[in-house]
Amino acid sequence: MKGRLGTLTTLYVTQYLGVGFITVGLTAILRDGGTSLDTLALLQFVGLVWPVKFLWAPILDRYGSRRRGHYRSWLLVLQAGLVLALLSLLPFGRPAEQLGPVVAICVAYVFLSATQDIAVDAVAVRLLSERSRGAGNGIQVAASYAGNLLGGGACVIVYDRFGWVPAILLLVALTAVGLLVVWRFREPARVDRVRTGQAYRALLSVFGQPGCRWWTFAVVPLVYTGAGAAYALVTPALVDAGWSLGRIGVVTGVVTSAPAIVAGLLAGAGIGRFGRAGVLVAGGAALAVSTVLLLPLMNGRAPLGGTVAALCCFMAAYTVANVVLYTVNMDYSRPGTGGTDFTVLSSFGLVCSFVAASLALAAADLVGYPAVAVASVVLVALGVATGVAHQRRLRRPAGATPADRVLATAPN
Repeated sequence: MKGRLGTLTTLYVTQYLGVGFITVGLTAILRDGGTSLDTLALLQFVGLVWPVKFLWAPILDRYGSRRRGHYRSWLLVLQAGLVLALLSLLPFGRPAEQLGPVVAICVAYVFLSATQDIAVDAVAVRLLSERSRGAGNGIQVAASYAGNLLGGGACVIVYDRFGWVPAILLLVALTAVGLLVVWRFREPARVDRVRTGQAYRALLSVFGQPGCRWWTFAVVPLVYTGAGAAYALVTPALVDAGWSLGRIGVVTGVVTSAPAIVAGLLAGAGIGRFGRAGVLVAGGAALAVSTVLLLPLMNGRAPLGGTVAALCCFMAAYTVANVVLYTVNMDYSRPGTGGTDFTVLSSFGLVCSFVAASLALAAADLVGYPAVAVASVVLVALGVATGVAHQRRLRRPAGATPADRVLATAPN
């Protein structure tokens, strides 16, 4: 199991390296080169590829090489594609002056990264036991912050000291480690191959499992809307409090990543020990407390030390809740269509976060930041209570997941 978790860790981290560089590091580099804020805002829209990746997830579940490994054959191509996409950035030493091709490459990279995530998630569904899913998803969530820390932090430091080419080569070298891991990985033989129609029907049939609709359309929206609404207020509140864009980028993109990484790993380990409901309660309580700690910021007071501490606590709590949500999503992911099931369940959470951010900013314009922050705490509390009820109602025998029960009772 340690070897499997090590493989997943490497693949999750390397897929987020370029994403962290694009959303944090490249944004800072372009701003330093004189790119307008409106253009930088448009660059962030490349991330919208991730919420719609469920549209092509069934293709990965349906097609794959028997000889090279079903999902490994995809990972070999996709991981190599990530490396090549980053290498293609090398000629653009002045990205602010060559924005068109740079953005096109970034879009291609994000598409490859999102598709690679489908394949890695499918591998995780097949490899991880119920008890180890918490650790696996803790690694997955922590990896996204590690990508910010390395891609958005370390590479910017290298760029500042040594220039564009060394920064891109560092990204390439780190991403290439994932390609080496995939080459050495031996995927267990797959005997549960699905037809194309079955793969696409999984987009809806996943919700037919006991309690899945309850979890997806009640627990997930409440928690993600509450937490996402509070997080959406942070950047505009920091701007209103007089923080520079540079300081905001460093603190929200890099500094808060370190406690989030630790929180993700601890939450993953805690799920195996205390269960999904127990860690969800801890994450919800921490979210409520940390949101209260952000109220001075919401009222326009943002001293550096106290604000950074509050943001670190908030991101750590958000990460804990996220790990639990991902773990239960994996509980509902069936081995034969793991890529599709996990992707569609997780994509719904991403959509909820995007919608929550828009609604929160619109509401803050009407009633102010503090009122929206308090409402977000209420939503998270309702989500946690609903999630605990879900886990108690659907208490299952040791080693059995909802997906396992459906497969066990399905006609041959």
